[in-house]
Amino acid sequence: MSTETVIKPDHEAGRKHFIFTQEHEDLRESMTDWVKKELYPHRNEWEETKWPDSAMQRAGELGYLGLCFPEEYGGQGGDYYYSLVRAEALSHSANGGLGMGFAVQTDMVLPPVHLLGTEEQKQKYLAPGIRGERIGALGITEPGAGSDVAGIRTTAILDGDEYVINGSKTFITNAARADFMVLVTKTDPDAGHDGITLMLIDIRDENGNDLPGFSVAQNLEKMGMLSSDTGELAFEDFRVPADSVLGQVGKGFYHISWELQSERLVAAAGSNASAERLLETAIEYAKDRNAFGRPIGKFQAIRHKIADMATKIEASKQFTYSVAWRVNNGEYPVREISMAKLLSAQMACEVADQVIQIHGGYGYMKEYEVERAYRDLRLNRIGAGTDEVMLEVIGRSYGL
Repeated sequence: MSTETVIKPDHEAGRKHFIFTQEHEDLRESMTDWVKKELYPHRNEWEETKWPDSAMQRAGELGYLGLCFPEEYGGQGGDYYYSLVRAEALSHSANGGLGMGFAVQTDMVLPPVHLLGTEEQKQKYLAPGIRGERIGALGITEPGAGSDVAGIRTTAILDGDEYVINGSKTFITNAARADFMVLVTKTDPDAGHDGITLMLIDIRDENGNDLPGFSVAQNLEKMGMLSSDTGELAFEDFRVPADSVLGQVGKGFYHISWELQSERLVAAAGSNASAERLLETAIEYAKDRNAFGRPIGKFQAIRHKIADMATKIEASKQFTYSVAWRVNNGEYPVREISMAKLLSAQMACEVADQVIQIHGGYGYMKEYEVERAYRDLRLNRIGAGTDEVMLEVIGRSYGL
């Protein structure tokens, strides 16, 4: 064989994947360019001021919020893979809080409205949500109940042609800015799982004022994700029309269990992408930083750290893609979704720790911004189901 015909590895070549078409890649390129141009420059500012609603509105104008929703509601009618592309593109903002706030809208609130909502509900919430004109929140967690959805205490009791809601929710993303929310309530406190019902409700009027009976009890201060608002909500004799039910009365536990699977898989994609951005930062730093007369990337200790991280990121990413393929083809692989979420979140936190180590003292400083990624990523092992809950779901799936 002549040297001209020998196939040589090209590590810089574009990498294709069987689940993504050229349309997916075109979206990835255009959305990444937008994120780098319009969102990334504000990453530090928004840590202090929170990301503005105008960022969501701009994403709606560009069609990035409705990628997977039907065209009749203003969406693009794309497949599930577009959600992964969106999550990966948003990682270039270097702003975990913004990515989380967007994910609440596109992958937690709007999907159940699309799947379960009446036509009237879709016109009122889904269509303007896709346009970025109305922002939503998801109300599950309470001071005494998180992953234990069956343990929630917020009640919605039917009174004539209205439900009266009483209770509280905590750790709610978009709490201070949301116009509406999908709220998990108990319509029959004595019925266990079968007493849970989802409510799709307005919480603020068109001027942004809290409706009577609703309030943000407090805005919460967090370790990371500082650009997103997180609050504790209070409902006191908050009255909503009887047609606020989303889906079926008493089936809310099953409805929200379905929603959590999509949330977890998109969280996995986001974790993988954030880890990939950190790896890129570490490689660049290892090439530029000199010690003992040469770039630190030339030392085996650093080179092996890079190789180890790259391998773990790639393994987690490919596993997530394979699970996404099953979801897009009509399966409901709860075990594997839980595995992907667990694996990616733990991996991303490990990568963040190693990247700080590679940066040394500079990694602990805000200037290089890897410390922010470290703080932001830690939530991924808690939100959408803790590591321990994921392990329990996986273990029980084997009949244990």
